[in-house]
Amino acid sequence: MIKKTLVSIVIILIAFLLQTTVFHAFALANVVPNILLVVTVSYGYIRGRTHGMWIGLVCGLMLDMMFESVIGLCGFILMTIGFFIGYIRKIFFTDGIWMPVVLISVGDFAYCMYYYVTEFLLRGRLHFFFYFLHVMLPEIVYTVIVGTAIFYLIRILEDFLTTTHRREEEI
Repeated sequence: MIKKTLVSIVIILIAFLLQTTVFHAFALANVVPNILLVVTVSYGYIRGRTHGMWIGLVCGLMLDMMFESVIGLCGFILMTIGFFIGYIRKIFFTDGIWMPVVLISVGDFAYCMYYYVTEFLLRGRLHFFFYFLHVMLPEIVYTVIVGTAIFYLIRILEDFLTTTHRREEEI
């Protein structure tokens, strides 16, 4: 349990550093992939609702402290996404390639919609189609492409930790 927690913390820190430094150099159409959302979706799908919710909260609060003017908005958004992805795990747990793609794209779409409503719509900026075409769609596509590889890396690491833990219990 302690190993999994430490590995989760290291993965969150690495994802935060990648998202805030490395991927800003590789921005396409002024959009950076949301790696912390991918980590939230991955842990929500692999470990369930509770882990997805807590990891989403931590990832979101890290983003809030770094970039946002309102502390807690991204934390709330990623926490709810992690919870619902973990809930979807109970219904649709498969090992296919399409499930991570769908979950990452739905999670990123929900994140962008939450963000649009709270940051733009409530302030009277009603240019949804402009925001959709120039921000949401490129971010979703870029996040899905990068996020699928990250999802499978996290999945391999979790499988390794689980099999290592089972071997230690047998000894």
